[in-house]
Amino acid sequence: MNSKKLQFWAPWVLLAIILALWQLICTVFKVSEFIFPSPLRIATQTWEFKEVILGHAWRTYWVTMVGFGIAIVVGVLLGFVVGSSRMAYAAVYPLMTAFNALPKAAFVPILVVWFGIGIGPAILTAFLICFFPIMVNIATGLATLEPELEDVLRVLGAKRWDVLVKVGLPRSMPYFYGSLKVAITLAFVGTTVSEMTAANEGIGYLLISAGSSMQMGLAFSGLVVVGAMAMVMYELFSYIEKHTTQWAHRSSNNE
Repeated sequence: MNSKKLQFWAPWVLLAIILALWQLICTVFKVSEFIFPSPLRIATQTWEFKEVILGHAWRTYWVTMVGFGIAIVVGVLLGFVVGSSRMAYAAVYPLMTAFNALPKAAFVPILVVWFGIGIGPAILTAFLICFFPIMVNIATGLATLEPELEDVLRVLGAKRWDVLVKVGLPRSMPYFYGSLKVAITLAFVGTTVSEMTAANEGIGYLLISAGSSMQMGLAFSGLVVVGAMAMVMYELFSYIEKHTTQWAHRSSNNE
């Protein structure tokens, strides 16, 4: 079996081992299903409440995608501005770093006051929690453009705008895709946290409802669904990255 097949099967084998150990521990020690449900119990309740879970999952998914889409637009634009100017980098980057350090869950009550209970706080929380990695990676890709390369392009008659758009942005694509893979997982976190506080739909709401009714298997089902959606989107961006930035992954293609 070659390395690519091993890499494909490795996470599935590890997951199977974890689930088997989890089920064994719950069975041997007779752990209460109301405290820590077994994988079998989670699977049973997932199938039993599949329609309810799918409804809440769809709501969480599209709300996350809206917030994530806004984060891409704002993150790319702000990253371009910050990365294209040393003055802007020096002025904006420290402030954005301080803002990113603030716990985004603390914004949810404020957003509820401003926009009410519903999709507004969830979309904005997803946006707030995931736009920073996109901005930072775009800014880093532009700000670290090799001075020698820029000097050569200037000698050839390229203007600052040409250097940024025709060289800086393509060079930033690996950074950009790396940020997307991080940001999409954070976006699901932001949406779920907001739904736990300020929504009557979504996986976050399902987690609170299931926990209050002691349906721990259903609560874990919600967590599994969120993780699965994030993993699918992560793999989607990985696939797009490999097929659009092959020049940045020559070593993997030569294996």
